[in-house]
Parts: sequence; structure tokens; C-alpha cells
Amino acid sequence: MKKILVTGGAGFLGSHLCERLLNEGNEVICLDNYFTGQKKNVTHLLENPYFELIRHDVTMPFFIEVDEIYNLACPASPIHYQYNPIKTIKTSVAGAINMLGLAKRINAKILQASTSEVYGDPKIHPQPESYWGHVNPIGTRACYDEGKRCAETLFVSYHQKNNVRIKLIRIFNTYGPRMHPNDGRVVSNFIVQALQGRDITIYGDGLQTRSFQYVDDLLEGMTKLMATGDDFTGPVNVGNPGEFTMIELAEMVIKLTGSQSKIVFEPLPSDDPMQRKPDITLAKKVLDWEPKIKLEEGLGRTIDFFKTIV
Repeated sequence: MKKILVTGGAGFLGSHLCERLLNEGNEVICLDNYFTGQKKNVTHLLENPYFELIRHDVTMPFFIEVDEIYNLACPASPIHYQYNPIKTIKTSVAGAINMLGLAKRINAKILQASTSEVYGDPKIHPQPESYWGHVNPIGTRACYDEGKRCAETLFVSYHQKNNVRIKLIRIFNTYGPRMHPNDGRVVSNFIVQALQGRDITIYGDGLQTRSFQYVDDLLEGMTKLMATGDDFTGPVNVGNPGEFTMIELAEMVIKLTGSQSKIVFEPLPSDDPMQRKPDITLAKKVLDWEPKIKLEEGLGRTIDFFKTIV
């Protein structure tokens, strides 16, 4: 049994990770300030004697003895991270400093949940880990993009100068049950609109593409990365290389929900990337990982969840 700290553990991804780590026989401490995370995401875990829930903001120091740290704390959807951009970048940067300081003191292995957003609006497609990205440092998305880029820099510096055992995972679009219905992400938006019989809103011409991975596939890649030897730090892309236009996604959601919703088009937000698709060659080689769950299957499970809350 390992003792594992999960920051942002009451969020969409964090709650699923806590659940998986407990099921694998570990002791889990979930840290969250509930800015975007929700206590109801983890209440079903509270009866487990090896689960502990603590309300705390990672921008403030935290002291505990653990074997591993998964640093997931940060609002991840544009609506949430743009609501308070200063808070967002402080969470990414100060949060990383505090968690890395903790890892250094107690000699814990630490994983940083980075993002495909470090690639910005990419000029290389698909995006390999060697690509440096194309990011607007003063755009509306910069608080998140640059915060995550700076966090990666901090992780590498702590590894190089202080021998902290780090893992960097770049997470591409992930969906599944417990997504927040008002997070502004395309999957949750389309499903909620379809279930409520409203028009499905596509921004731009709908030909921009995204790659969608189901949450269970991400967790498999994340835990496999944490289990690698200390000589491998990443970063490593974890995402589904299947590429879909926004129109294709909307049509699939309409089909799976049996909705009568119509598709309408609105202007494209600034700095919205036109393409996003991971090169997962490294994940296949080092982690022996690739996604297993097809989009239609994963959307079906996610729609079943949203039917219970909208």
C-alpha cells in the first residue's frame, strides 16, 4: 500500500483518479479547494477508511508524509480558468512550487498534470513532445497555457537541481462522467444542449478538429507513467489520436441522444486552436499505452451520466 496525495482530487479527473488508486489498494489523500471541484464527486469514497478529504488551496504550503503526489489542481476549462486568470496562473505556478517543495522535503515521486494547451494553436500536426508550441502569452487563454508551461519548467528545474523524481504528462481533451455541466467544454456543451433539446452551438465553421479520450484511458496512461523508473521524466502525450471535426462530434451526440436539436454557428473565440491531435509514439514505446475506448462508446457512457443531472 502506498500513501498518495492527489491535488484537485474532487475535480472531474481527480475524483476518478482517487477512485482508481483506492481500488488498487492505496491510501489516498484528496486535496481540493472546491473552486471547480465538487465534494459530491468524492462523497461515495468517504466510507473507505483509506480515503481522506482535505479542503486546501495549493497556492498555500501544505505538509504531509506521502510516497507519491499527483498534482492535478487547476481549473481546466476556458470558462473557469478565464473567470479569474490571476488565480489560475497562481494555482499553476505557486501550486507547483509548493508541491515540488513538499516532494523535495519528503522524497516523494510527483506527477504534473500538464496539458496539450502548451502547444497553443499548433503549426505542427500531430503534435510530438519535441514541439515547442505556438502560444499567445497575452491572449485570453494565456493564464492557463503559460501557467502550465511555467509549471513544466519548474518541474524540470527541481529535477535537475534538487533530484526531485518527476513525471510530466501532457493531457489531451478528456471526457467522461462527472464533467461539470457548465464547464464550457465542447463535449459537455453538446450533450447538455442535446438533452435539453436546445440548438447545438458550434463556434467557427465547425471544421476545426479535436481528439477526445475517455477518462479511463487517461487514468491508465497516468498510472503507467507514475510507475516508470526514475530515469524517465517525460513529458509524454496521453490522448486519443482519433481526430473529429466539431460538426462530426455534434452529429454523433445528436444521434446518440436521439435529440431533435439543430446545429447553429457562432463566431470563433480568440486564440482557439484549429487543430489538436497527439502524437502518441512515445507513450506507446515507453508506457506500452494507447487508448482503447472508441468515441461512440465513451460518449454513450457520458450521456448516461448527464441524463441523471440535467
